[in-house]
Amino acid sequence: MTEAVLQKTIFLRATPETVWDYLTKPERLAEWFHRPEQPLAAGKKLEMYGTTSGNLLIWGEVREARPPEYLEYTFTVKPMGDAVSVVKWTLEPVAGGTRLGLLHEGLPQGAEAFGLILSLDDGWDEHFGKMRTALHETVDA
Repeated sequence: MTEAVLQKTIFLRATPETVWDYLTKPERLAEWFHRPEQPLAAGKKLEMYGTTSGNLLIWGEVREARPPEYLEYTFTVKPMGDAVSVVKWTLEPVAGGTRLGLLHEGLPQGAEAFGLILSLDDGWDEHFGKMRTALHETVDA
């Protein structure tokens, strides 16, 4: 059986330093994802809260933070039970902006976990759209 891994890449018209702020600073994260109480930094706990509910939604630990090129943290949500996944962000400068990569691995396996994987996949897509909007990067079709 193939391990379930979510992998996504988007391009943003912003410097890696600006995108880094959107991945690590509480006020920027709140614009597109969920708000932590403290900036994301290596060795710190990761706790993200719902922007409207205020409930703890995501928790883990920041394993590595190399601004502005790489961020890695463990990631757990309530539907995952005791499972701990890992989210890895890569930021690469490209002409005109940044290529942002997401690798979300260590997800629960099996048919019973497929609904959760679909939900996480859809959630990342939605959050990437919000990040583009927050960075004023909407593109006319």
